[in-house]
Amino acid sequence: MNISGQLVLADRIIGASMSFDGLIGEITPSADAPERYILPGFIDGHVHGGDGADTMDGVDAIHRLSRFHMAHGTTTILPTTITRPWADVMEALNAVAEVCREGIPDGPVVHGAHLEGPFVSPHRLGAQPPFAIAPDPEHVADAIATGVVRVVTLAPELEHAQTAMEAFARAGVRVSLGHTVTDHDGAERAICRICAAGGVAGATHLFNAMAPIESRRPGPVTALMCSDVAYAEMIFDTHHVHPATFRLAHRVMGSRLLFVTDAMRGTGGGDGVSQLGGQTVHIRDGVARLDNGSLAGSVLTLDAAVRNAVGAGMSLPDAAALVSTNAARYLGLHDRGHLASGYRADFVVMNSALQIEEVWVGGRRLH
Repeated sequence: MNISGQLVLADRIIGASMSFDGLIGEITPSADAPERYILPGFIDGHVHGGDGADTMDGVDAIHRLSRFHMAHGTTTILPTTITRPWADVMEALNAVAEVCREGIPDGPVVHGAHLEGPFVSPHRLGAQPPFAIAPDPEHVADAIATGVVRVVTLAPELEHAQTAMEAFARAGVRVSLGHTVTDHDGAERAICRICAAGGVAGATHLFNAMAPIESRRPGPVTALMCSDVAYAEMIFDTHHVHPATFRLAHRVMGSRLLFVTDAMRGTGGGDGVSQLGGQTVHIRDGVARLDNGSLAGSVLTLDAAVRNAVGAGMSLPDAAALVSTNAARYLGLHDRGHLASGYRADFVVMNSALQIEEVWVGGRRLH
């Protein structure tokens, strides 16, 4: 098969024709390629729900939310848990594992789960329900044994956190610092410990649920941004992070910064009342908040994040990297995230207004 358009490569946009089956074949420059953009398929490593469904609801809900986000360009997804009683969390992980084994007909690739909670600080819950626990060896072993956890959010100051970070790192799980009261030095030590165990360090929704940067208290954000190896998620709906703050982080971190949605159940449903982890959420003007006013995840989709990034001054190749290439590198997915020969034929077609027209997964048009 062939498709033509303006191919968004790592460093430029070229008019070209691209051949593919399950993988991308030859890319041939073309002077008369259509004025539509072809980008690498989006990768969302932190997404709770959408279209009325939530990861914690089980297999059918994971199918529904995954197909919803695929319609917005996501070709690889990590359904994400929330802080609930441990039995509920394990049930959700086992549901993700079942979906990984069986696949989603006409859906995106479910790469695994992001375990966000319950190994978080009770003092930095954000919108997480109050079921935080310490990452003791038994719970960590239970989570690893599912074989499906690809990213874990963990507060490094918790009891047992040091051995937990090492265990997850040795198991190939990305250890993402978040929902934490740790300081700059604590974050720096955690990054070193993760790397010493052979792991990859990250940050869960950078700037949110962690201390800010201050002149005499640099906080964990500074440690993460100034690291040479740590990655960081960002929810760029322009509510969680100001565009100027995003530009600063991107200038410092470059390819170590990646977008996620942190989308919740009500994403796609417009304004109204929804639910997150048993808590009432009010969605108004594209912002989701708990009764107490705290941000409660987002109603973001990754195609909207692309438009937000371009609106904040990013080039389209840089915006594409934020929703695809950088996440692929972070997650160790070396077969996707680029439009290049030999890579998976996961790609998105957008019009001149950066609205989704087509979504292709493994060489099949699914939207």
